Amino acid sequence: MLDSFGSKQNITVDQKSYTLFNLNSLAKSFDVGRLPYSMKILLENLLRHENNDTVTKQDIKAILNWKPQADPDYEIAFTPARVLLQDFTGVPAIVDLAAMRDAMVDLGGDPNKINPLSQVDLVIDHSVMVDVYGSADALEKNTSIEISRNRERYAFLRWGQQSLSNFRVVPPGTGIVHQVNLEYLAKVIFTQNNADGVYAFPDTVIGTDSHTPMINGLGVLGWGVGGIEAEAAMLGQPVTMFIPQVVGFELTGKLSQTATATDLVLTVTEMLRKKGVVGKFVEFFGDGIEHLTIADRATISNMSPEYGATCGIFPIDQETLKYLRLTGRDEHNVKLIETYAKAQGMFHTPGDRVAEYSDRLSLDLATVEACIAGPKRPQDRIPITKAKEDLHADMLELKKDLTKGVEVVVDKQKMELKNGSVAIAAITSCTNTSNPDVMVAAALMAQKANALGLKSKPWVKTSLAPGSKVVTEYLESAGLLKALDRLGFFIVGYGCTTCIGNSGPLKPEISKAINENSLVVAAVLSGNRNFEGRIHPDVQSSYLGSPPLVVAYALAGTIDFDFSKEPLGNSSDGKQVFLRDIWPTKDEIAEVVSKHLQAKMFTDKYKSVFAGNEEWVSLPATKSEQFAWDPKSTYVRKPPYFAGMHKKVDPIRNVKDARVLVMLGDSVTTDHISPAGAINANSSAAKYLIDHGVDPKDFNSYGSRRGNHEVMMRATFANMRLKNLLLPGTIGAFTVYFPTNTQMTIFDAAMKYINDGTQQIILAGKEYGAGSSRDWAAKGPKLLGIDAVIAESFERIHRSNLIGMGILPLRFKDGESIEKLELKGNEKYSIDLNNLRPLQEVTVTVSSEGAVNKTFKAISCIYTPKEFEYFANGGILQYVLRRLAG
Repeated sequence: MLDSFGSKQNITVDQKSYTLFNLNSLAKSFDVGRLPYSMKILLENLLRHENNDTVTKQDIKAILNWKPQADPDYEIAFTPARVLLQDFTGVPAIVDLAAMRDAMVDLGGDPNKINPLSQVDLVIDHSVMVDVYGSADALEKNTSIEISRNRERYAFLRWGQQSLSNFRVVPPGTGIVHQVNLEYLAKVIFTQNNADGVYAFPDTVIGTDSHTPMINGLGVLGWGVGGIEAEAAMLGQPVTMFIPQVVGFELTGKLSQTATATDLVLTVTEMLRKKGVVGKFVEFFGDGIEHLTIADRATISNMSPEYGATCGIFPIDQETLKYLRLTGRDEHNVKLIETYAKAQGMFHTPGDRVAEYSDRLSLDLATVEACIAGPKRPQDRIPITKAKEDLHADMLELKKDLTKGVEVVVDKQKMELKNGSVAIAAITSCTNTSNPDVMVAAALMAQKANALGLKSKPWVKTSLAPGSKVVTEYLESAGLLKALDRLGFFIVGYGCTTCIGNSGPLKPEISKAINENSLVVAAVLSGNRNFEGRIHPDVQSSYLGSPPLVVAYALAGTIDFDFSKEPLGNSSDGKQVFLRDIWPTKDEIAEVVSKHLQAKMFTDKYKSVFAGNEEWVSLPATKSEQFAWDPKSTYVRKPPYFAGMHKKVDPIRNVKDARVLVMLGDSVTTDHISPAGAINANSSAAKYLIDHGVDPKDFNSYGSRRGNHEVMMRATFANMRLKNLLLPGTIGAFTVYFPTNTQMTIFDAAMKYINDGTQQIILAGKEYGAGSSRDWAAKGPKLLGIDAVIAESFERIHRSNLIGMGILPLRFKDGESIEKLELKGNEKYSIDLNNLRPLQEVTVTVSSEGAVNKTFKAISCIYTPKEFEYFANGGILQYVLRRLAG
């Protein structure tokens, strides 16, 4: 590695020497102290990887001379220290690597070149479903069902664990990937043995889950990418990016007695969405961060994709070191982290110089109030005092009567369901279950509710899915777990459940009543996502809230409730009980946390984190250079991306007389494009599975089937709430096949277009691809024959994923849209791609019945030369494969 700036120096910790690239050594010529914390991490990364190829001296100077307000226009190559996967996105990533090994053999190369070069960890956490709930054996039964359902997938991961280098798997039933990362995997400062000594450098990570930025709360720079981009990083390709703008978010003051970290993050999400931070880094600073624990900070960082930022990072400080010791990290490493951070000017202390930022905003923590967010977007914050009023407005708009009830009998018990009834109350998600304060708050509230004789309403499906086994440990130690049990919040699994759509079935009688009477019922979850159709197909409205508010809504049984005025019930002595009567104080919460959260809990639970139970170990797996694909498998199939591929790159083809497969409005999420939850019995994917001998009870979820492209092609645009504007008034996976003007499923129409030799495009509005970093939202359209997407704007990760699959993202010019251009969607579209370049305007010609109707200009959303290379190769994996094959 080069060192043009002479920045290599040594530090000593416990008489052990480490080499670092010291940023302060550049201070004579550059004002390094003005750079934000995150920018210093990027600077160190470039210094350490300077090679006159992917990283040059000029690249390093571009960071040193960073202009905060300038529009990003300089490309750099960032090399993360490690890659983090979860199983929904990880399985297809490892499937792709296995397919690339086969393709490498076909191209005459060595399959062992397809191997992770950096550390890759995969945590199995997205496959457990809430099939069983409300009973003491829910955890055991759900875990058994999970492993039974997913044996093929898990056996495949066991093959990867044995056959791929630098690849570790955390077995099911351990915890949620981001909490495992926070509590165990993250190093904060990495060390690496080189020929000339031991190097120390910042821990950096990219992950195939959009909530990877949760680790930013620990001072680790990381963000979510598509699985395609992560695979390239595993194979040694740096992540290309523009030097970003960095928005400074100042926090002052201290949270009030009734406000939680969840309320804070929903407030921050609302503020930053209004500000507009898509594609930017957000960095938190100010005296207020001293009053936030690492768990509080991680809660804020976790929601980066919800507020649209690439990351939301906090600096290393004394609270970081305190957390590392609490979670059982090695004391020598904690000392190294402190020494390194201070040597690099990366350690925050009160009164430090404030960095220069591209923009700034601030929040007094004392002004944060209890709130929820919904019913469809995480940025739509509602103060709890106005939740009832907001619901009434929604019901008025939907023309729904809040007073009319439907009688339902479940297990011989009569109950009444109404519009606004809470059908699901779930303490779930990486966002909040990692935070002891809000988990203890929920448990203390349950304890007080028990003492007063309050119970959850019988129609509410209650569940508790902790982010790690440590949560169970401290709740048991405090004697609080049984309090949650008594309200029906039994542990259902350790993983991402309701938040990802793995909420499991409602009682058949309740589901039938909802659908037959078109009831708009609600879910309340301590999660980060509440997009349409995501949480449960029977649930139209979903609200995000803190764990204690989840408990409160389970007691109330409806969103049509004013906690400030209406009692939750009567105590055993007949007195009315209000939420304020059972809400725990900050002192009560702090006493429990300080007394019952111990470092030994973390060391005990993580000492054999990669081992797994007997069922995991017994899964069949054989080490081999190439995977033995089973043509009968409905979970893991060899994908067709590399079929017929050769070493020479084909020229970019123009789009000629393409048809619009779907035309969409604003805020179409990756959940709309590629749902992760339950497989509808009437869907194209269901028909495929039934045709291949799968019983409907064994369908599992779309997310669990991502290793099978045949299912996922059929799953594309299969969200039940999708509104295709080609069919006004219709929802679901339907479109028009224009040659015969016939309505059919999107999958069937796409296949007919492919058979006709007809190219296809998508038209969309603003924020196309918002939400999860879901590579199948790009892979699916590619396999359906989509060549281009023309939208008003794209979410960051999805734009990158489209390019990574060889689909061209095009943006309407400012002030133009589907409506402004009066596009109907039934026309033919031709796009001139001759001499295509990054950010180039291209001409789109629209014609119908053989006549040109209009032309307009669209802007190529390929941003960098490297992205152009990926697109020209037909995708990032084809680019990497050609390079490795020579």
